[in-house]
Amino acid sequence: MAQRETLRARSSRTSSSPPQSGDLPYSVELWYEDERELVERVLARASSAALARAIFKAAQGEHPKRRVTLRRGTRLIADTAE
Repeated sequence: MAQRETLRARSSRTSSSPPQSGDLPYSVELWYEDERELVERVLARASSAALARAIFKAAQGEHPKRRVTLRRGTRLIADTAE
């Protein structure tokens, strides 16, 4: 019985839980076509700059005529409108 509890405790420490949104500082945003000032939705969040850049480039390909932005928190990193 004690051995089972030890195994459970060990597995709960090593199991990977999904990252919380606070752990994902980068966001890729899709903007409304007709509204320059409104984000329609956040397409993705990422934990690393490399992953965020890849998602941003993919979003550009998926939405070639739309504004897509890449941010880290409130800081603008890339914008297709520029």
